[in-house]
Amino acid sequence: MRTSLRETAGELAKVLWREHIVYRDRAGQVVIRGEHVRRWISLAPTGGHDEILVRAGRILDGGTTAPARSEAVVPLSAGTAELAAACRRLLAETAADPVPGAPGAPGRARTGRPRASAKPRRAREERHTGFGSWLVIACMTALVGLCVYSLVMTRG
Repeated sequence: MRTSLRETAGELAKVLWREHIVYRDRAGQVVIRGEHVRRWISLAPTGGHDEILVRAGRILDGGTTAPARSEAVVPLSAGTAELAAACRRLLAETAADPVPGAPGAPGRARTGRPRASAKPRRAREERHTGFGSWLVIACMTALVGLCVYSLVMTRG
């Protein structure tokens, strides 16, 4: 079942997304990641003989995956086209659901305009040492210099 699940996931990934990554996670599920669309799909065997559990979710900032937003049980014998249709439906539900509490998640005010929190935030790589930090560094350097100077003068 696991090898056929991996093969099915490979075929499904080619149908759904041009760019994708297919891997097996620790729980034994096969995961398809579409980084460019910031979504993921997982396929897992169920208790049934010829059924798989299909789950869909989002990829958050930093590459971590959010919990599944929607899921469905699909017969494995249905074929790639029917499985792809079910995945597209789940992905559409995932895209329609807002992510509550996600930092920088675009939201709408009652006026229909994006909220101020929807503005992109500066990445940590872009931050530079501020004036206050330089002032603290200069004061600490002066303090160490004063201590060294007083030590030299008392022994002199």
